[in-house]
Amino acid sequence: MAQQLVGVIQRQGFGFGVWALVTEDGQTYELKNVPEEIRQAYIKVKITGTVRKDLVTLAMIGPVLEVESYVVLQ
Repeated sequence: MAQQLVGVIQRQGFGFGVWALVTEDGQTYELKNVPEEIRQAYIKVKITGTVRKDLVTLAMIGPVLEVESYVVLQ
């Protein structure tokens, strides 16, 4: 089920790293299918997507959020 989350994009992890959304309440989501336009640290966005409970990643920074659409807020 899709949901909307507001937060800031960050690059996290070791090596090549992963893109993450850190929400206003401090929750971190690892982003899946991140559009090139929002692969920038510290931009504020509203992302519509689905939390994928069936995926596990090596980064282990939080639940995986599959991006369906987004709006840049800054």
